[in-house]
Amino acid sequence: MQIIHNALLNRLSGEALKNPRRRMNFNFHESAESPSQRMLNALELGTVMPVHRHRHTAETYVLLRGRLRILFYDDARVVIDSAILDCSEGNFGVNIPLGQWHSLEVLEAGSAIFEAKDGPYSPLTDEDILI
Repeated sequence: MQIIHNALLNRLSGEALKNPRRRMNFNFHESAESPSQRMLNALELGTVMPVHRHRHTAETYVLLRGRLRILFYDDARVVIDSAILDCSEGNFGVNIPLGQWHSLEVLEAGSAIFEAKDGPYSPLTDEDILI
């Protein structure tokens, strides 16, 4: 059993602050080959998330704490939709459809999400990152 509590999120946020990517994940799935990829992701100010897509799965974020802007793009890298995730405003998460170009912006230090998508893990290829 793994309880998601402040001590765990605080530890992950501390590790994210030391990581050049300014984020750190904690996996619940047993391996990269698992059919369900479930994880916590601590996200700090300065996190750079490239505009990308997942061609094999939808992706769901549930905000646990903090504040994020989620951005959706078209093929020309034009923002076509965005939303602020903020529990105090009643916006708790987002489901990102399969193949949808997206990114996020961290708006508050110590932000953390629960993230879920279908596996197995598939690293992004050049054609899955919109430059």
